[in-house]
Amino acid sequence: MRVYEALKWASSFLQENGRDENAGEIVLCHVLKTNRTGMLMNMREEITAEQEKSFAQFIHKHVEGIPIQYMLGYEMFYGRSFFVNEEVLIPRPETEELIVGVLERIERHFGNEELHIADIGTGSGAISITLALENKNLHVYTVDIAQESIEVAKENAKTLGADVTFYHGDLLSPFYETGQKLDVVVSNPPYIPEEDWRGLSTVVKEHEPKRALVGGEDGLDFYRRFMEELPYVLQNKAIVAFEIGVGQGEDVKTLLQQTFPRAQVEVVFDINGKDRMVFAEME
Repeated sequence: MRVYEALKWASSFLQENGRDENAGEIVLCHVLKTNRTGMLMNMREEITAEQEKSFAQFIHKHVEGIPIQYMLGYEMFYGRSFFVNEEVLIPRPETEELIVGVLERIERHFGNEELHIADIGTGSGAISITLALENKNLHVYTVDIAQESIEVAKENAKTLGADVTFYHGDLLSPFYETGQKLDVVVSNPPYIPEEDWRGLSTVVKEHEPKRALVGGEDGLDFYRRFMEELPYVLQNKAIVAFEIGVGQGEDVKTLLQQTFPRAQVEVVFDINGKDRMVFAEME
């Protein structure tokens, strides 16, 4: 079987079974130990019987509902490979846009100052580790309620060489309990309404941790909790950055404006034109 034939089979098989037909490219790159460019340049090359068998096994498992990233054991985020398993949410491309927005606002708001920044709900560590690697002036802390998630993030920090301090705790408790102040708080909290979660694909619902996805009946529970805790941990001059679910922008903006009346609050849309981030800047 040639490369293009393997891709054609996978695309058709995945489509027939209601899965993303592009998953075949990701898996075949992994099996061939190459990148997409290398694969496309060798479309007429023969693949070995062992590679063909491995490729087919991955595709069949994905059709059964197992996420590709958990099978492969990694996901690419901001140009880096992050180890993932079923204890952590698979990093999404939209969250890369949150990183860009945070870094831009830090530069505009603080310049080259050394800052204390916390990522709440660390998961794989994609946000905290990326921020630490992209801006060396940041003292980065990250918190998760699940020790299992922290272990995954610690492994990623070690592999990628990121200096991050890890706390096992609930939201901002490690900071307000010790009196530590923060310049920036970033979070991609659980924001899917309970009813919406029930309708998710089995690929997500049966494998990604529910604790990292569901934010109560309307999806806003964690944002409300943040409003109770943020005033106790933020410096007077600060930035808050949230990823949000589609359609939640105005609600989260209102919560921030009620909590910080003098803040400049902005809802930002992603590359698909959907409200995806909310930023608050305090002087």
